Amino acid sequence: MQRTTVNPVTWSVEMGFNQGEVVSGHTRTLYCSGQTAMSSDGKPQHADDMAAQLALSLDNLEAVLGEAGMSLENLVRLNVYTTDVDLLFQHYGVLASRLGAAKVAPTTTMLGVTRLAIPTLMVELEGIAVA
Repeated sequence: MQRTTVNPVTWSVEMGFNQGEVVSGHTRTLYCSGQTAMSSDGKPQHADDMAAQLALSLDNLEAVLGEAGMSLENLVRLNVYTTDVDLLFQHYGVLASRLGAAKVAPTTTMLGVTRLAIPTLMVELEGIAVA
């Protein structure tokens, strides 16, 4: 797989995401459902702790990627849904550091939503990966 970044402006790179990416030569695409701070037995975790919810959501996204033989390095699209944008920004380093460690800056959209499927959850990560 070859990735070519498309950044007509550069401010987004400093925030850890590209404006666009051209992916060529890929053989498989994985569309990941939204991952939240759920335990392996389907129970919501870390009520009122955005940083912990974000970390567990990332762990769960990585588990889906891993099951498909991929990792965060393969992530080309990340949608972030949150019930509190300002609080998420206070803990955005949790996400940025994990993506940075994987040397990836997927195209990203962050959306503030009224609520997620389970009321105690504050963040949900949805991704597309290619390999």
